[in-house]
Amino acid sequence: MSNNHDEQVPQSLDIELSEEVAEGTYSNFAIITHSQSEFIVDFIRMMPGVPKGKVKSRIILAPHHAKRLLMALGDNLARYEANFGEVEIDEMQGGQNVPLNFGGQTGLA
Repeated sequence: MSNNHDEQVPQSLDIELSEEVAEGTYSNFAIITHSQSEFIVDFIRMMPGVPKGKVKSRIILAPHHAKRLLMALGDNLARYEANFGEVEIDEMQGGQNVPLNFGGQTGLA
């Protein structure tokens, strides 16, 4: 006989996804800033021939949710690479020399 306290019942999430949000928004650049209490991720679309990128979406996360996102992205990227091969990053596209700073502490993704 099993103890009901030891069994984990899978929980499902009831999430609504509007048609507009389901279409998604293209982003090819992200800027991540943080304070003591939150992480801010700005998703930006940079287009060739256009001198100024535009922030298309801003997501604000508590630090523990940012860490969960990091872990989930790492897990998904590992599974992607297992199926399709390693994702290679060109040094010029890696974001290491991008001269953007909107204040605060900044990391690049």
